[in-house]
Amino acid sequence: MSTKPGIIPLWLKLAAAVAIVVAIFEGVVLSLRPVAKVEAVISGEAKDAKPGSLTVKEMYSMQMKSAIGGRVLKDGYNLDPGLHVKEGDILVKLDTGDIQIEIDQAKAEYESAKQRIAVGSSSTYTLETAQSDFKNTERLFKMGQVSDSDYQKARRAVETIKQQIALEKVRNEEDLATDLNTLRAKQNELEKMTIRAPFEGIVSVVYAHPGDLIDPGSPIMSVITTDKIVEAKISEEDIANIKVGQAASVHFIPYGAFVYNGTVSKILPTADPETQRHLVDLNITDIAPEKLIPGITGEVTITVGERHANAIIPRRALINESVYVVRNGKVELRPVTKGYVWLTGAEILSGLEPGEQVIVEDLESFRAGDSVRVEEIPSDAFSKKK
Repeated sequence: MSTKPGIIPLWLKLAAAVAIVVAIFEGVVLSLRPVAKVEAVISGEAKDAKPGSLTVKEMYSMQMKSAIGGRVLKDGYNLDPGLHVKEGDILVKLDTGDIQIEIDQAKAEYESAKQRIAVGSSSTYTLETAQSDFKNTERLFKMGQVSDSDYQKARRAVETIKQQIALEKVRNEEDLATDLNTLRAKQNELEKMTIRAPFEGIVSVVYAHPGDLIDPGSPIMSVITTDKIVEAKISEEDIANIKVGQAASVHFIPYGAFVYNGTVSKILPTADPETQRHLVDLNITDIAPEKLIPGITGEVTITVGERHANAIIPRRALINESVYVVRNGKVELRPVTKGYVWLTGAEILSGLEPGEQVIVEDLESFRAGDSVRVEEIPSDAFSKKK
């Protein structure tokens, strides 16, 4: 059977149409496949890292109490939870009306004592009279006109008045010192009725408010330092490997998957009384101080050794002792043998080769044999920082 030149046979048109339909169908089927986010297995340095939990704490806190009782004034009241204060800032003032009256009275008594001492003792005139009488008695005694007993009596009278003047001076000095100490004590009480921040920090809790009448020793507020401690808890079997200066990788729960760098700054000689885990302080070098909020938690791995590994994968790709591998668009559940495991990665001793692709996200969404599309994430994604 022949066809006219330039006319496409019907069967060829049908074949082309079928091919287009098949291609469209395959494209639709492919587009309907779930997307598997994968990372390539790489070679590199595996870390022998010891895990631990961590908590951010304030360096220390202080519950401030009033040494003096009184009523809290609205004027000068500067308390608000979360308020940042500097050392010396006025936080609370108490009503000083009563103590001011006592100070004025103490000042008056002190000034009166000073003036009394400045005037001098009235016994001075008595002494002058007694000394004049003694000189006259002494002259007559030498002339034989006064007995020895009268002479001694006149002499003793002078000495007695001198002693009285000396004792009066001592008493005046004691009274002046007492009045001065009373004045200083009242002034010290007055200073204590203005409560100032003892250090730079943050007001964490407020107990007293304007109008409150507080007793001596009553708590007014709690202040925490702006300096923070990142405290890690390490198990007993791992603590022997921890040394000051070792590198640490830190993950804080509020900040998602981001990992921060740090070092071991201190190993405490005691264990946590509740968990019996050993306490280690960390110095975090690349996080803004305001992000270290007391109470937030996280996890840490402290690197105690390294070695070259043929196969390294992100830690989050692990499913116990297996991983999901994508091969030719199919998901395969592959058992593996782990080596070193740290916060962000894991060494695979057997079961994987460099270049193979492992699923790293939404692992619970996949099963062995699933057909998937692949979205590859750069292989350094499991060590991302912020």
